[in-house]
Amino acid sequence: MRQMLDTAWHRRGTTWLWDEEARNHVCSANEVWSLRQFLRAKGQWPDDLPSNGGHTLIVAGLDGALDLLAPADAEVWLGDVIKPAVLSFQDVYQGEAALAFWLPGGRNRLRVQPTTDAVSWLCAPPHGQSQIDFGRILWGQANEYPREILLREGGQPAGLFHLRIT
Repeated sequence: MRQMLDTAWHRRGTTWLWDEEARNHVCSANEVWSLRQFLRAKGQWPDDLPSNGGHTLIVAGLDGALDLLAPADAEVWLGDVIKPAVLSFQDVYQGEAALAFWLPGGRNRLRVQPTTDAVSWLCAPPHGQSQIDFGRILWGQANEYPREILLREGGQPAGLFHLRIT
C-alpha cells in the first residue's frame, strides 16, 4: 500500500485513524464527535467543523458499533448507514474538509492484504475469527487509492487515508 508523509488528511478526504499523536495534530479531545452526532448531522452539516480551524471532523465510536454487530449485519450497516453519511459529508464540503474516524485499536483491527491492498476489519469476540470486507464496502475495492499515513519517515502507520470515496 502506498504511504504518505504529508498532512493532506488534515484538510480533506476520509481517514481511519488509530494513532493518538496523529489525532492530537488536528483536534483536542473535546472536539471529537460521537458516532451518534455524526449520523444525526447527515444532511445538516455545520458550516464550521469543530477541529483544525473549521476544516476537520473527528468521529469516535465506529469501532464499538462494529463490535456490537454480527459480521454480516456490520457489513450491511457499513454500506447502508456509514457510507451514505460519508458521501453526504463529501458532497457538502466538496473536498474542502476532512473526516476522520478515531479507531484507537485500529492498528490491530484494520488489516491490509499485502498482495492486493484489500482492507479488512478484524471482528471482536465472539466473532473474533471473522473479518469485515471494509475496503469493498466503503470504497468498492479501489485499492490503489487508500494510503497509509506516516507521521515520520520509517514510522508505523498512524491510519489509512482515502481522498474521495465514490
